Amino acid sequence: NKIIIQGNDRLYEHVVRRELRTKPGELFNKSDLMRSAREIAQMGHFDPETMDIRPEPDPENGTVDLVYALQSKANDQIEFSAGWGQTGIIGKLSLKFNNFSVKNFLKPKSYKGIIPQGEGQTLTISAQTNARYYQSYSLSFMDPWFGGKRPNSFSFSVYYSRQTDLSTSYWNKNYIDPYGYGYNGYYGNNYDYSYALDPSKSLQMFGVAVGFGKRLNWPDDYFTLSAELGDQLYKLKDWEYLYFMQNGTSHSITLNLTLARNSIDNPIYTRRGSQFSLSLQLTPPYSLFNNVDYSKLDPSNNKKDRETMYKWIEYHKWKFKAKTFTPLTSAESQHTLVLMTRAEVGILGSYNRHKRSPFETFYVGGDGMSGYSYNYATETIALRGYENGSLTPYGYEGYAYTRLGVELHFPVILQPSSTIYALAFAEAGNAWTEVRDFNPFKLKRSAGVGVRIFLPMIGMMGLDWAYGFDKPFTGVQKVGGSQLHFILGQEF
Repeated sequence: NKIIIQGNDRLYEHVVRRELRTKPGELFNKSDLMRSAREIAQMGHFDPETMDIRPEPDPENGTVDLVYALQSKANDQIEFSAGWGQTGIIGKLSLKFNNFSVKNFLKPKSYKGIIPQGEGQTLTISAQTNARYYQSYSLSFMDPWFGGKRPNSFSFSVYYSRQTDLSTSYWNKNYIDPYGYGYNGYYGNNYDYSYALDPSKSLQMFGVAVGFGKRLNWPDDYFTLSAELGDQLYKLKDWEYLYFMQNGTSHSITLNLTLARNSIDNPIYTRRGSQFSLSLQLTPPYSLFNNVDYSKLDPSNNKKDRETMYKWIEYHKWKFKAKTFTPLTSAESQHTLVLMTRAEVGILGSYNRHKRSPFETFYVGGDGMSGYSYNYATETIALRGYENGSLTPYGYEGYAYTRLGVELHFPVILQPSSTIYALAFAEAGNAWTEVRDFNPFKLKRSAGVGVRIFLPMIGMMGLDWAYGFDKPFTGVQKVGGSQLHFILGQEF
C-alpha cells in the first residue's frame, strides 16, 4: 500500500524513491525488496550494514506497508596530502561532493553547508602541485539520472597539467643502480645524479570529455552502456624525455565505448556479486585515408616528419576487467569471509604499424596510484610486490598487459563511522612492448597481506605488504622482493 522512508536527511525524497523496485499497489515480491536494498546501498548515502526494511501488514485491507529504515552517512570526501620527493614538497587537495545539486546552484538559500545538495550528483575538484615543477588541476561532474526521469547518466570533465624539466646535473659511476636500467634506458648504466629546474622546457596537457550512459534491460538490468567523447592536447617545448618528440603539438580525439555489468551488493565491503567491463577507446584512423607513407618518415631526425607523424595521434585500445565476490561463510553474518577473484587484460593497437601511439600506454607495477613523472598520458596498472612502473621502465612502454589475482577478505569493523577489513592476496601480471609478444602464461608473481580502511570523509585507504617472486624486467638482477604499498581509492 505505502512506501515509507525513514532516516533520510540528505537527499530529496524522489531521489531515493526512484531507485526502489517496490511500488505502491504492486504485489509483494521478495526479490524486488532485495534489489531495492542493493540499489540504496549503491547510492553510497546510507549505511548498508544498518539498513532495516520492514513489511508492516494491514489486516483490514490485506496489504502491507514497506518501511525503509535508513541511517544517513556523510560521504563527501576531502583529500589533503603532502610529501617530499626529488623535487621538494608536493601537495594535493581534492574535494569530492557526492550529493551535489546543480539546479540549486543559483539558489543560495537552499544550500546545506557551503554547496547546494540533495540531487545525488557528484562534483570533484582536484589540484596537485609543488609550485614550479609540476601543476595539475581537474574538475568533473556526473549526474546519474540526467533529466530526472530515467537512469541515464551524464558526465563532464576537464583537466590541465604542466610539467617543467628536471634535468640531470652530474653523474657518479660509483653508485650501483639496483635495477640496471640506467638514465637512458640502457642496461648496465650505474649512475647517481642531482636535479636542476629548467622552466624553459615543459610538457603541457589539456583535456575535456563529455559522456553519456544508459542502463540496459537486456541481457538483464545490471548492464550499462556508456559512451564518452574526449579531446586531448599535448604541447611540448624542448622536452627531452620523449624519444620520439621534443617539440610540437599533438592532438587526440577519442571515442570511448564501455559495456559493463555490476551486481555487487555493497560497494564498500562486498559479500557477493560481480563486476565486468569491456571497453574500446579509439581515435579516427587518419593513416588510412591521408595518403601518407609513414614507413618513409624519420621523426627522430626530421622536424617536418615528426610533425606529420605525431600531429594527430591514432590508436585503438581494448580493455577487459572482471571481478567476482563469493561468500565463504554466511552472507548474512557481520563477519563474512569473502573470496574475490580478478582478471584484467589490455591491448593498445595501431591502424598502421609504422604509426604507433606514444600516448595511452600501460605503466605497470607497484601500488597503481597515478602521479607525476615522465609517465605522461599513461594508464597506471597496479602489480603489488614490484616497484612502480618497474615492468615498463623508460623506453620500454607497455602496449599490452594482463593481471590476474585472488584475495581473501575478512571484516574487522563494519560501522557507519568506519569500515576496516583485512586481506591476503596472490596475483600475477606482466606487460609487453609489442602486442605480438603478448603471453598470458608468462607472468610476474607476488603475494602478500594488507588492510583497508574506509572513512566517510576520506574514502578508502589501505596498506599492503607484498613480495615479488620474479625479476620485473629482462636484464634486471634482483627480484621484486619485499615492498610496502600505500593505497588511496578503490579499484574497479
